[in-house]
Formats: sequence, C-alpha cells, structure tokens
Amino acid sequence: ANKKGAFLKTAVRADVITERLRHALATGNWVGGKAGVSQLLDRTNYMSTLSHLRRVVSPLSRSQPHFEARDLHPTHWGKVCPNETPEGPNCGLVKNLALQAYISTQIESTFVLQELLDLGLIQEDVSPDPKYSRVFLNGTLVGYYPNGEMLSYKIRNGRRNRIFAPEVNVAFYDKTNEILINSDQGRVRRPLIIVKDGIPSLTKDHVEQVKVGDKRWSDLTRQGIIEYLDAEEEENSYIAIDVDHLNRDHTHLEISPATILGICASLIPFPEHNRSDRNVYESGMAKQSLGIYAANFRLRLDTRSHILHYPQAPLVKTHAMHSIGFDSRPAGQNFIVAVLSYSGYNMEDSLIMNKSSVERGLGRSTFFRSYDSEERRYPGGQEDVFSIPTEDVRGFKAPDAYRHLAEDGVVEPETFVNGKTGEVIIGRTSPPRFLETQQEFDHPMEHRRETSTNMRFGESGIVDTVIFTETQEGHRLIKVKMRSLRIPELGDKFASRHGQKGILGVLIKQEDMPFTENGLSPDLIINPHAIPSRMTIGQLMELLAGKLASVSGDFIRATAFEGVSADYIKDGLHELGFQKYGREVMYDGRTGEKLLSDVFVGVAFYQKLHHLVNDKIHARARGPVQILT
Repeated sequence: ANKKGAFLKTAVRADVITERLRHALATGNWVGGKAGVSQLLDRTNYMSTLSHLRRVVSPLSRSQPHFEARDLHPTHWGKVCPNETPEGPNCGLVKNLALQAYISTQIESTFVLQELLDLGLIQEDVSPDPKYSRVFLNGTLVGYYPNGEMLSYKIRNGRRNRIFAPEVNVAFYDKTNEILINSDQGRVRRPLIIVKDGIPSLTKDHVEQVKVGDKRWSDLTRQGIIEYLDAEEEENSYIAIDVDHLNRDHTHLEISPATILGICASLIPFPEHNRSDRNVYESGMAKQSLGIYAANFRLRLDTRSHILHYPQAPLVKTHAMHSIGFDSRPAGQNFIVAVLSYSGYNMEDSLIMNKSSVERGLGRSTFFRSYDSEERRYPGGQEDVFSIPTEDVRGFKAPDAYRHLAEDGVVEPETFVNGKTGEVIIGRTSPPRFLETQQEFDHPMEHRRETSTNMRFGESGIVDTVIFTETQEGHRLIKVKMRSLRIPELGDKFASRHGQKGILGVLIKQEDMPFTENGLSPDLIINPHAIPSRMTIGQLMELLAGKLASVSGDFIRATAFEGVSADYIKDGLHELGFQKYGREVMYDGRTGEKLLSDVFVGVAFYQKLHHLVNDKIHARARGPVQILT
C-alpha cells in the first residue's frame, strides 16, 4: 500500500471471470464436470445450421437403455420430428423440433389469475362443494369453480377474443374433475386451424389475402382463426388430419399433415413411400451434405468449411423447401441415374460415376481451412515476432520451408503451398522458455525459438485470404485462409435423399458408359440390389418424377402425404413418349451391343457428403501397437 491506499485493480486481474466463462462457452466444459453444455454451431450447410438451432437434448445418461425416454410418444405429434434423431447411443435422446413447433414464452401468473377471478373463480383453501372443479395454474392450486367444463370453454373463448393472452392453454380432466391452466415458458406448442360446427375458420379468401400480403400470420392468430395448443390442451381437443375427415365433433384441423416432420426430414421427397429407418438415415446425412453454408463465405474465416461449386435446386420438391429457403441455398445436384449392374465396380453400395460429367464440374467443391498466429507478450518485456526465421534460431527448418514467405514473414495470397514438404505459411520466432546464462564473448546470448505455423501435414492448397488484425489485448494477429479444390475421386461419399449412401467405386469415361437409344449417358450408375431389401420406393418415385420434371420443364411436388400420385407421373411420361415405368433400351458403351434387358433411368437429387477420402488418410511411424492387428 502507498499513501493513497491499496488498489484492488492492481492486485486482481480484471478478466478472470470473463475468461473462465469464455473458455467454458467455447469448449462446452463447465464447472462441475458437465460437458457438452454449449456447442459450436454446425455450419456444414444451411440445413445443418437450422437443424442445430432446433435441437432438443435430453440430459439422461447415454449408457443406460431408458426405453421410455427414447421412444416416440403420441404427444410428440407435430412437436418433435419422428425421423430426425441420431443413430447409436444418442438415439431418441437427441430430438429435433417439428416444422411448426414453437416454444412458449412466459405470461405472468398474476395477470391470468386476475382474469380467472373476473370469471368467478372461488379462491378458498377448502372447496365449498365437493362437486366443484379444482383449478390449477402452472401446477399450483389457485381455487375452485362450479363447472370446470364451462370454465375451460370460457377461457378458450376469451383467448380467441383477446381477453386471455394467446400463450395461455387450458385442459379439463373429467375423471379427476380438475382444470389445468398453463401460462409458463418452455412448453412446445403448435398452430392448428379452429373448427366451428364442422367448418374450418380458415377460408380460401384468408389464404389469398396472406399470399398477396394483405394479411399476416399474426392477424390469423389475433382474429381467432388459428391458435397454438400445447400437449395438455391437445389431449382435450379432437383434431382432423384433413378437410375430408372433418365432422361436427372436431374442434381443430391440421394445417398440413407434413408439419409433423422436422427441417431435415421435410426435404425428403415422397417420404411416406420409404421404410422409416431410411428417412432417419437421410435426416442425418442431409446435415453432412455440401452446399453454400453462408452467402458471405468469402469474408468468413471458419476453421474448416466446404463450398459446392454448382449447387442446383432439386427438380422434385417438397413444400417445406420454399418455406425454409432450401431453394436458394441447395446442397446437391440433379444426377441422371441408371439402375444397373455394370462392370462389377458398383457392388455393395459402390457407385459408378461418369468421368466426363465430373470433368464438366459435377460434384466439384472447394475445401477451406483457416490458420492463425498471434504475437504474444511475455513477462519481462519479451514478445513473439512475425518474421522469416534466421539460421541461428533454435528449431530452424530447411531454407526451402520458408520460400513462400514475404518480408513480413507471411505468405502472399494466391501462392500454392505444399504441406507434405512442411512449408510454412506464417513465420514467427518466440523468446526462449527459460532465460539462459550461456555467455559468448562475455555477452549473454538469447536463443530465440522457431514457432512458425505450418500447413497441415498431408494437405496442400492455395492461399485464399490473409487478414492482419489485433486481439482484444492489442496483440498482432494474423489469419490465413487456405483453399483446395476437391474433385470427386475414388472413395468419396455420395447419397440420395432416401438414405441410399454409396462410395465412388470407379470413374468411367463417357464413351465407355452405357447409353440410351437417344445417346444419353447417365452421370451415375447404382446397383439394383440397393432397392429390394431397403424398400426405398420414394427413390424410385423421385427418379421417375425427376425424369418427368426435366422433360416437361415443371418442378414436381413431392411433399409428405400431399405429393403427386404415381399414376400422375406415369401418365405424364407416357404422354411425352417415354415408357411409363421409366425403362429405357440401353447399349454397352464398350462393345456397342444392346443390353439384355431394359434399364430403369431417371433423374435424382444427389448430395456430396463431407466424408472425402482425401481427409481420411492417416499414417504414423511410431505409437502404441495392438498385438491383434
């Protein structure tokens, strides 16, 4: 302490708590041994980002069965997607919200209680009459009412006439003579059309007004046309799946049966024609497909990212694609697909791809990786320095390793860097870890250390962007973004939208590929054995519908439960002069001979997944060895 007294500021670092919080948020490891509390937002593609934001994670242990927690429950209808859940230990414990599910916000209990008192709620500790219904508000007994069914009717009516807040939900249980009112936060609710005397409140006029912009969604809820129900109130309602099933007893009507699905499952065309496990697989793979994950990807410096060069809008669409925005940010391309055993290179989920199509740009993508380096300051006035290390620096590499560095020690944009030879992209030297007493000519010597940033071993690429900036502490920071071209090669993974994943087995030139009588060669040949046991009839329908779309010039509607019929597709193809089941006469590209049977040919939307063989290679010279291997 000096004359002015002790300063707390000098004794304690100001950012201790901030730093701990920041570290916990970044790693997901929190005090108390909890891991995975916070997660880094998945930016593989646009869908994976949206899906990640709507994920529901159960805190139960992954090692125990927990059958009830993992099972699909009837109250999940319209609130939790039945298909989008991971395989393995997290199955059923990690869920995703359905398309129209919405999480409630809190309405103060005092406001709701005041409205109930105005309706004649009796606030007493003991019921004046055993026949009176008990009234619970957010789980707390608040009073009694002579007729519970009448009170629930008044509350619903009040909500539709804006006396009660739209967040309030009510349910009356006849058996226990209890009325439950919820206004708390965190309930999953979904919108439904109100039905009065068997007639839906939503008319075609309303829909037209919304389309032209005269009415908004909020107007429909405000006018008592649409209301949100939670699981409790839904048990008290009688909901019709569509207009054809409506009768006078129904209280509500589904907006669309397809809204029971989540974001990823909504992208699957004709999902009701697939076996359910295939839809589960596709919901997982849609999050791994490459597209354009953000419009400003040129300016972003994500640690690693992929960009598909020529993404296309699918020819076979679902309604949700337009709502979500998948049309403008697709992750895949339309492939001409033949279902055929050809040359043996497409056995067991291998794929044969047209080499000429790949050379024209099919399935081509770019991989970006960011590197960074900071000039740190150390106690005693020592600091790191960005420069080209000299030979007297401890740990100096061969002079060739620094050949791409400019005078400031940083690589220039558009330079090709090869990681296999250990080339450096940011040159840096640091002070020694321990101050040495070694002397030369009676002068203390400082041996600086080599702490440059290398390209990752085995990777190579072109310098895309170099950014010079500062950290919060005012230290110099350099970020370098590398890019490398990824052309489809043997071992790369592709998948259709029906859980039919495959590995590229061989690339065949167009002249050796089979061709139709019109001279058309497929982009992809899949094995017929992929169809019978997996029962992905949705893929067969997509192939036919894609063929019709490409010939007619119209997109085909394939929304769950509301898509076009198989007869519509067959008749459309027949009218355009094609065989209505999609079969074509084909000729062997190598011999010119006609193939023995007709071949099923269509157009399907295929996704390139981020499991690229180039990133999978791994080798090591030393390390623990298992005797078994």
